[in-house]
Amino acid sequence: MTDAEHRPAGRVPVARDLNVRAKLTNENEAVQKLDEVIKTKEVKEEESAQKPVELDKNLDEMKEQEKDQQREILPKPLNPSPAEETDAEETDAMRKEKIREMMRSAWVAYRNYSWGANELKPIAKTSHNQNIFGGSGMAATIVDGADTLYIMGLKEEYEQARDFIRDNFDIKKATGQLSVFETTIRFVGGLLTMYGLTKEKFYLDKAKSVADVLLPAFNTPTGIAKSLLSPGGSASNYGWAGSSSILAEFGTLHLEFAYLTEVTGDPVYLEKVQKIRDTLDKADKPDGLYPTYMSAETGRFANNHVSLGALGDSFYEYLIKSWVMSGKTDEQALRMHKAASDAIQKKMVFTSKKGLRYVAELRGGSPEHKMGHLACFAPGMFALEAHYETNSERKATVMGLAEDLANTCHESYIRSETRIGPEMFYFTDSYEAITQGGDSGYILRPEVLEGFFYLWRLTGKQKYKDWVWDGISAIEKHCRIDSGGYAGLKNVYKPQDGHDDVQQSFFLAETLKYAYLTFADDAIPLDRWVFNTEAHPLPIKNAPISP
Repeated sequence: MTDAEHRPAGRVPVARDLNVRAKLTNENEAVQKLDEVIKTKEVKEEESAQKPVELDKNLDEMKEQEKDQQREILPKPLNPSPAEETDAEETDAMRKEKIREMMRSAWVAYRNYSWGANELKPIAKTSHNQNIFGGSGMAATIVDGADTLYIMGLKEEYEQARDFIRDNFDIKKATGQLSVFETTIRFVGGLLTMYGLTKEKFYLDKAKSVADVLLPAFNTPTGIAKSLLSPGGSASNYGWAGSSSILAEFGTLHLEFAYLTEVTGDPVYLEKVQKIRDTLDKADKPDGLYPTYMSAETGRFANNHVSLGALGDSFYEYLIKSWVMSGKTDEQALRMHKAASDAIQKKMVFTSKKGLRYVAELRGGSPEHKMGHLACFAPGMFALEAHYETNSERKATVMGLAEDLANTCHESYIRSETRIGPEMFYFTDSYEAITQGGDSGYILRPEVLEGFFYLWRLTGKQKYKDWVWDGISAIEKHCRIDSGGYAGLKNVYKPQDGHDDVQQSFFLAETLKYAYLTFADDAIPLDRWVFNTEAHPLPIKNAPISP
């Protein structure tokens, strides 16, 4: 099946895609051409390589090298001729095909060595399991990655996923504890997306069956969901969280459950997440901010830690996205988002000595001057907010913040040996946007590329597309394993330290999808779809239908 045959209903391939495809005799030729581009770029990087950055001394040189490399990859004249435009289109098409090849390679490695298991260990060539999926055989990679295969038009691989989900996936097979959050964003979200794209009813039936299993987690005095469910339906929270529920978990269920109510007509799902929303709306919030722990019994916040990274992150994006997905009718979500956005800008955004803006974490009201890879979703969130803002002054302010934060996240990438950013980076008197501690790994996370994807789609600035390509090229260079799978890095500053030997399901669901969609502008348009926090697109209510 071709890309065009795989497109969701109402989305017609643009003429330039057809023209480009006519110029590429086949997909293998495109991948071979692009591999040559990558190899040439790597040779040039090695020839001009400097010693690893020490505290920012070589920052100016690195920025100039970055600009040179971007110009070498894709010249962008102010008034391109038709021939130059064609060259740019061909480059985009080849990049898109390369990312498809990466997805296929990751999928084939998973299929060869851990089919039906949750994830892959590409070095050991065996299965990997996290204690959040309900047991080792819940096929997280298949459910999580199916929509990426579909969107990319990988017919054979998609049909393998589809047939497995239809014939074998059953949440009742779970033998271990389920993370309510992870099960919602990966399984419910992934299945609902496939229903939204294909209208095949078995996807909806399976999404509903998963959500039904999760409902006991909401049976608390406040409606705040607990984090974990045992196979018998007993709900609990993590001991390390002081038995509290976690904001980024119970606050990141609204999109999936609201859409499930819309397509099934059963009000119970929306009722559950709306009760959570109402509890958060009424809660006392320090300086208008949301701490990361809440008691499910009292509805009061249980700590003084505020974060746009781990433990807090996706709650914030679900406010603005819930308003968008509702067809701009969920006014509570918009009001709460704008209030939180204002509080974040007032209390959490700082500028380093060398001009980098970042979102710090707060503990007891005091800033911790660090920013996590997870927090690099924020450029996309703020860009989406700015896109829909009607006040011109606020629009410019929020979009400026989105672009500044994206630049900082990009700096965290280009200041490392691998040109991939670490799990956490810091801002001190001695160094900025790097880490010198133990949090220097990379586990195939998507957030930095996600932010660039949104900014490319919403501003049209070429640098964001180039930054996505630089990032995905670095991942291809440093994370691809001989088995064809991909593994995270133990230290982005010292690639010789090796890999973590885990191909995360979100690498297929998010990282590769956002990269691909950066070069496939007609696919999954943002005026018709909203991405959940696992990059599963859900339809916007009453969205315009393309001709």
